[in-house]
Amino acid sequence: MPEQPERRPVEPPGTTGRDRMVRALLRPSRSQVVVAVLLALLGFAAVTQARSTDVNNSYAGFREQDLIDVLEGLAGARQRAQAEIVRLDETRDELLSDTDAHRAALSQAQSEAEALAILAGTVPVTGPGIRVTITETVTPVDLLTVLDMVQELRSAGAEAIQFNGQVRVVADTGFEDGPGGLFVGGELLSPPYVVDVIGDPHRLEGGIMFPDGAVRGFEEDGATVTVQPLESLDIESVVEAEAPEFAEPDIS
Repeated sequence: MPEQPERRPVEPPGTTGRDRMVRALLRPSRSQVVVAVLLALLGFAAVTQARSTDVNNSYAGFREQDLIDVLEGLAGARQRAQAEIVRLDETRDELLSDTDAHRAALSQAQSEAEALAILAGTVPVTGPGIRVTITETVTPVDLLTVLDMVQELRSAGAEAIQFNGQVRVVADTGFEDGPGGLFVGGELLSPPYVVDVIGDPHRLEGGIMFPDGAVRGFEEDGATVTVQPLESLDIESVVEAEAPEFAEPDIS
């Protein structure tokens, strides 16, 4: 069926151009709508083309040498950026290395300080070792035999020695005969003498039990000696560290 032509409304007498424009805006005809859509599409295409032209023509006015200079500049900037990245990576690695070295040095210094504190007797310690109990019978034990036992224990690897749970034996601990006992580190101790020693139990026991060792000497004096290996024992006594009067550390 053939399409019927659009009928145009009959305008009343006295209609002005303004009236027709208002009526067209409020009630547009099919042809007016089509024309408006086409004009909108045409405007959108023009704007898009203009923007594309602007982008594509950013370097349109450059000469060939100018373009070469721009590319060389970009290449140089890229190389500088890569060099800076390499430098920063090296700086980071150096800082990490210095930090690790600093931590290792601190850890080593701390370990050495702890070992020296144990040897100096300034801190309580715990660990495996032996307990030596010396019980007198008729005659008191000989002071020289006690000193021999201490020396034999040190030679066998004793790391800490304590007498009667009271006196920590260190390098400068003194031993003297006393009334009814022994002066150890300035304190009078009475028998029986209980000596706690931290170290390798097997080596410590062998260090004083050999045929001509201290245990044999105590037995010749009439004393009885028992040696008890222990998986763990505590030495609580400590000595106070004395500040040196004349010496000072050499840090040069």
